[in-house]
Amino acid sequence: MKNNGIAQFIRHHYRHFNAATLVDAAESYRQLLESNGRIMLAMAGAMSTAELGLSLAEMIRRDKVHAICCTGANLEEDIFNLVAHNDYLRLPHYRDLTPADERDLLERRLNRVTDTCIPEEEAIRRIDRVILDAWKSAEQNGERHFPHEYFYSILRSGRLESLYQIDPRDSWMVAACEKDLPIFVPGWEDSTIGNLFVIHCIKGDIRNVHIVKSGLEYMLVLVDWYKKYCMKHPLGFFQIGGGIAGDFSISVVPMLNQDLNEDVPYWSYFCQISDSTTSYGSYSGAVPNEKITWGKLDIDTPRFVIESDATIVVPLIFSYVLETTL
Repeated sequence: MKNNGIAQFIRHHYRHFNAATLVDAAESYRQLLESNGRIMLAMAGAMSTAELGLSLAEMIRRDKVHAICCTGANLEEDIFNLVAHNDYLRLPHYRDLTPADERDLLERRLNRVTDTCIPEEEAIRRIDRVILDAWKSAEQNGERHFPHEYFYSILRSGRLESLYQIDPRDSWMVAACEKDLPIFVPGWEDSTIGNLFVIHCIKGDIRNVHIVKSGLEYMLVLVDWYKKYCMKHPLGFFQIGGGIAGDFSISVVPMLNQDLNEDVPYWSYFCQISDSTTSYGSYSGAVPNEKITWGKLDIDTPRFVIESDATIVVPLIFSYVLETTL
């Protein structure tokens, strides 16, 4: 194991409390990989707009993340950033905005995510025009695809390349596309592009709503993914935030064991980065021990909760893993 750079800094300075948990979680992540393990990343929140691709893309390229379950927003917002980064507006004093300021952003078609505004015309409408062609083509050819597969198709078509405003190596979706990484997007309709798909159906641009495969079909594929790898590799679960991205994907284990009597291994590692208040009345705030009662984790599964800002913590963990593994 290397002893330089960010990893050495973290091990030297991060000795207590959440900081110490970060070190333990990162080191356990490294150990799982070195034991021929595989990692499922569950990604909620606005991590794509936070430009997590700066570190996640390299994790994907170097086989440190092997599957992703994410919200529809994270799926699309990495692509928005890819083609419209220069037109984004940053608001460092966003806490001082008045309701009138917020209305002004609306009228300027700037969709605010904390301190960052996504430009509607340059980002959302630009992608809408391209992906609509992919939907129409699928409909004409009698095809059905998952949401992420439509994004893969437009990336592979090359139609967006002239629009790139960041280095594509900093896009986690570009890296995932190059690897043909398994992606699962439950509740995709809860996203901007998902909403636009419905609008195109209402307007008659698309007549067959079933050309986009559903979350239930994603679960069928996730079952096959878990069964394919779990007997050969310890499978770890790295969760950013809470909500459907985490709850959907982690539940594949009790479903297989308790409902299908498949007798598959539990998840072999669990880490959640969340600033949700610890609470047994909140999925996002539930401590990992609760997942033992649901048959998701075992009593000896390494379990970590880092109660902090994921935009700070995750790049540190990813940098640690990249620096200390081959």
